[in-house]
Amino acid sequence: MIIEFDGEVFRWDAREDSAWFFTSVPLELSEEIREIPRPYRGFGAVRVRALIGSTEWTTSIFPSSDTGSYVLPLKKAVRDAEDLVDGGLVTVRLEVLNG
Repeated sequence: MIIEFDGEVFRWDAREDSAWFFTSVPLELSEEIREIPRPYRGFGAVRVRALIGSTEWTTSIFPSSDTGSYVLPLKKAVRDAEDLVDGGLVTVRLEVLNG
């Protein structure tokens, strides 16, 4: 399954000293991902190949208990390469991987 969406970059606010940034997968697309049969992974993680601009990497998305959607972590190397900032918009392509 491949999905594309636009999202907003946000800092994880559970801790004031957090340097973790994410974007949310829209709820409707998150529900479609949830329906894909796959083995259980810790924290409900789903393996994906992500593409933002010209930067591609393999990571996991995680369910958010606040919104019910999945969130995609945006590591510093990706943020730097694609000039992503807190509150900025981002276009994401995700390929959901098996296993």
